Formats: sequence, structure tokens, C-alpha cells
Amino acid sequence: MNPKREELTQFAEGVWVGTAPASIVGMPLTTTMTILRLRDDSLLLHSPTAMTPERLAAVRSLGEVTHLYAPSLTHQRRIGEWADTFPNAQLHAPPGLAKKRPDLRIDRVHETPMAPEMEGVLKEFPIAGFRLEETVVMYQPSQVLIVADLVHNIGRPDDQWTKIYAGLMGFYGRVGLSRVIRWTSFSDRKAARSSIDRVLAQSFDSVVIGHGTHLKTGGHEAIRAAYSWLS
Repeated sequence: MNPKREELTQFAEGVWVGTAPASIVGMPLTTTMTILRLRDDSLLLHSPTAMTPERLAAVRSLGEVTHLYAPSLTHQRRIGEWADTFPNAQLHAPPGLAKKRPDLRIDRVHETPMAPEMEGVLKEFPIAGFRLEETVVMYQPSQVLIVADLVHNIGRPDDQWTKIYAGLMGFYGRVGLSRVIRWTSFSDRKAARSSIDRVLAQSFDSVVIGHGTHLKTGGHEAIRAAYSWLS
């Protein structure tokens, strides 16, 4: 078995993705880990998924892990095991994660000065007024946008509960955001709208999505349409 082929797929130059099973309110979905090549040829792991021997070997086959990135308060559950395995890696997190995960050593809070190898490679867009404290990341060398829960793209799975729930929540068969997140997770819609507009001001077409199928093309329009409700 070749673990690199088995576990990771190259999405763009300097960008690899791997998926793992996930269950959200009983729906069988997937969650995404993204691996990014930095200026010094080292790696950043964005939203790490559960560590398996195969996944660890696949990551190591790409290079040295020097940064671990928790993009939100929710996409951080597995980051601790990667931090234990790579104790010298710098851990990046949203401001509220220190309180939620006192077990983690957080080295840098989003939108503070970056390490030199990250400068000019990653661009951060914290979504203000969003209780999940998500920071959207632009990988500048390939112009790829990376999101966690900003939108979902689960397609049309056959699972009956997923059909019912995702249909009611407005994201079955389309790129969108669950109505539950819309209703409960935005404390300041004006601030969030301004943040989304900052993202949409960027030049990108490809989007790596935290739950579901990634978008090689059409990503900019998909994000714009998914947030047409926010004003």
C-alpha cells in the first residue's frame, strides 16, 4: 500500500487534502484536513483529522510539519494528537480556543504576526460576528480558499436522514450553510457581512471545503450565492 496515494490527494500546487469520516447530528459525512507547503518547504496542517498510521506516514512523506492550524472553535478536536507528535510545530488558533481547550499550548492567535515562512503564503480572514470564530484562509501561491464551516457541499447522499435534515436546513444538493448555523451562530450580521465581503474581494476560483466536495472551479460564485441572505 502506498499511504500517500491512499490517504492524500493533491488539490493544487502546494495543496493536499485528506478526508475522514464524520457524523454531524447523525448524518454520515466527511471532514477535511488540508496540507499546505510553506515558503521554506515545510508543511502546515489545517484542521487535522484523526491520526492514523497511514495518514501520519502520508503527511511525513510530503515533508516536515512545522505548523498546526485550528481554523475555528469546532475544527480543532484532533489537533492535540498532532501537537503531541510534532511538539516543535507552532499551533495557530482563534482567540476563544484557549478557554475551550486549556490542554493545548497555543503559540499564535489568528491575525497576529506570522512566522517568516508563512508570510506571503497565507492570508487570513477572520469572520467577525461569527460565534464559531472561523478564520478563512487563502493559500496565495495557488489562489485557493480554505474554509471549515463557512459553507458545506455534501451533494445528494442517499442516506435518508441526511436527505431530510439537510433538505430542511437548506444545504442538500447545493453549496450552502445550515439554517441552524444561520439562526444561532451570527451575533453581529453587519460585521459578518463585512468579513464575507473581504473574502469575496479576493481573486480565487477554487475552494477547499471542510465538509463535502471541494470546488476546483466556480468557488467564488458559490460563496457569494451561499451568503446572499446575509445583510
